[in-house]
Amino acid sequence: MTIATRGLAHVGIRVHDWERSLRFYALLGFTKTAGPLGPEPVVILDHPSGLEINLVCNSPTDTEPNVLMDVPQKHAGITHVAILCDDLAAAGLLLEAAGYPIRGEQTFGPGARGMFVRDPDGVVIELHQRT
Repeated sequence: MTIATRGLAHVGIRVHDWERSLRFYALLGFTKTAGPLGPEPVVILDHPSGLEINLVCNSPTDTEPNVLMDVPQKHAGITHVAILCDDLAAAGLLLEAAGYPIRGEQTFGPGARGMFVRDPDGVVIELHQRT
Protein backbone atom coordinates (compact mmCIF):
# COMPACT_ATOMS: atom_id res chain seq x y z
CA MET A 1 0.00 0.00 0.00
CA THR A 2 1.19 3.54 -0.73
CA ILE A 3 0.05 6.98 0.35
CA ALA A 4 -1.67 8.86 -2.48
CA THR A 5 0.36 11.99 -3.19
CA ARG A 6 0.03 14.43 -6.07
CA GLY A 7 3.19 16.47 -6.15
CA LEU A 8 5.24 19.02 -4.31
CA ALA A 9 3.18 21.49 -2.24
CA HIS A 10 5.99 23.93 -1.39
CA VAL A 11 9.59 24.27 -0.28
CA GLY A 12 10.26 25.97 3.06
CA ILE A 13 13.44 28.02 3.32
CA ARG A 14 14.49 29.65 6.61
CA VAL A 15 15.70 33.22 6.04
CA HIS A 16 17.00 36.15 8.05
CA ASP A 17 15.57 39.06 6.04
CA TRP A 18 12.60 38.14 3.82
CA GLU A 19 12.74 41.37 1.80
CA ARG A 20 16.37 40.71 0.88
CA SER A 21 15.47 37.11 0.01
CA LEU A 22 12.52 38.26 -2.10
CA ARG A 23 14.87 40.32 -4.27
CA PHE A 24 16.89 37.16 -5.00
CA TYR A 25 13.91 34.89 -5.68
CA ALA A 26 12.28 37.57 -7.86
CA LEU A 27 15.25 37.14 -10.23
CA LEU A 28 14.10 33.51 -10.59
CA GLY A 29 10.53 34.58 -11.42
CA PHE A 30 8.89 34.29 -7.98
CA THR A 31 6.41 36.86 -6.69
CA LYS A 32 5.21 37.47 -3.15
CA THR A 33 1.57 36.45 -2.75
CA ALA A 34 1.10 36.55 1.04
CA GLY A 35 2.77 37.32 4.33
CA PRO A 36 4.40 37.66 6.62
CA LEU A 37 1.81 35.42 8.30
CA GLY A 38 1.70 33.58 11.62
CA PRO A 39 3.70 33.44 14.84
CA GLU A 40 6.78 32.09 13.02
CA PRO A 41 6.27 34.53 10.14
CA VAL A 42 6.07 32.98 6.69
CA VAL A 43 6.16 34.85 3.38
CA ILE A 44 4.67 32.92 0.46
CA LEU A 45 6.26 33.18 -2.98
CA ASP A 46 4.66 31.73 -6.10
CA HIS A 47 6.12 30.95 -9.49
CA PRO A 48 4.22 30.73 -12.81
CA SER A 49 5.28 27.07 -13.03
CA GLY A 50 3.23 26.29 -9.93
CA LEU A 51 6.19 26.00 -7.55
CA GLU A 52 5.67 27.68 -4.17
CA ILE A 53 8.42 28.73 -1.76
CA ASN A 54 7.66 29.61 1.84
CA LEU A 55 10.23 31.94 3.37
CA VAL A 56 10.26 31.12 7.08
CA CYS A 57 11.39 34.38 8.65
CA ASN A 58 12.98 33.27 11.92
CA SER A 59 16.73 33.00 11.36
CA PRO A 60 18.39 35.26 13.92
CA THR A 61 21.49 35.75 11.76
CA ASP A 62 22.66 35.45 8.18
CA THR A 63 26.30 34.75 9.03
CA GLU A 64 26.11 31.14 10.29
CA PRO A 65 27.37 28.43 7.95
CA ASN A 66 24.99 26.15 6.10
CA VAL A 67 25.59 23.01 8.21
CA LEU A 68 24.48 20.75 5.35
CA MET A 69 27.03 22.17 2.91
CA ASP A 70 29.69 24.24 4.68
CA VAL A 71 31.06 21.98 7.41
CA PRO A 72 33.31 18.93 6.94
CA GLN A 73 30.82 16.59 8.63
CA LYS A 74 28.12 15.39 6.25
CA HIS A 75 24.77 15.88 7.99
CA ALA A 76 21.60 14.26 6.68
CA GLY A 77 19.13 16.68 5.10
CA ILE A 78 18.24 18.50 1.93
CA THR A 79 21.35 20.02 0.37
CA HIS A 80 19.73 22.07 -2.37
CA VAL A 81 16.62 22.84 -4.38
CA ALA A 82 16.81 22.40 -8.16
CA ILE A 83 14.70 24.72 -10.32
CA LEU A 84 14.21 24.01 -14.02
CA CYS A 85 15.75 26.68 -16.24
CA ASP A 86 15.58 27.13 -20.02
CA ASP A 87 18.82 29.09 -20.49
CA LEU A 88 21.65 28.57 -18.00
CA ALA A 89 23.97 31.03 -19.72
CA ALA A 90 21.47 33.89 -19.53
CA ALA A 91 20.56 32.99 -15.95
CA GLY A 92 24.21 32.99 -14.93
CA LEU A 93 24.80 36.41 -16.45
CA LEU A 94 21.74 37.90 -14.70
CA LEU A 95 22.61 36.42 -11.31
CA GLU A 96 26.25 37.47 -11.51
CA ALA A 97 25.24 41.02 -12.54
CA ALA A 98 22.94 41.16 -9.51
CA GLY A 99 25.81 40.15 -7.22
CA TYR A 100 25.10 36.42 -6.83
CA PRO A 101 28.17 34.49 -7.97
CA ILE A 102 27.73 31.14 -9.67
CA ARG A 103 29.38 28.52 -7.47
CA GLY A 104 29.81 25.74 -9.96
CA GLU A 105 28.54 24.19 -13.14
CA GLN A 106 28.05 20.51 -13.77
CA THR A 107 26.92 18.12 -16.48
CA PHE A 108 24.63 15.35 -15.27
CA GLY A 109 25.18 12.78 -17.97
CA PRO A 110 23.53 13.14 -21.34
CA GLY A 111 20.62 15.52 -21.35
CA ALA A 112 21.08 17.68 -18.27
CA ARG A 113 23.30 20.46 -16.97
CA GLY A 114 23.16 22.56 -13.85
CA MET A 115 24.77 25.45 -12.06
CA PHE A 116 24.69 26.42 -8.43
CA VAL A 117 24.12 29.73 -6.70
CA ARG A 118 23.44 30.66 -3.09
CA ASP A 119 20.59 32.82 -1.92
CA PRO A 120 21.37 35.67 0.53
CA ASP A 121 21.24 33.24 3.48
CA GLY A 122 23.55 30.68 1.92
CA VAL A 123 20.88 28.24 0.73
CA VAL A 124 22.10 26.37 -2.35
CA ILE A 125 19.87 26.68 -5.41
CA GLU A 126 20.59 24.67 -8.52
CA LEU A 127 19.39 25.96 -11.87
CA HIS A 128 18.82 22.81 -13.91
CA GLN A 129 18.55 22.72 -17.71
CA ARG A 130 17.44 19.64 -19.57
CA THR A 131 18.92 19.54 -23.05
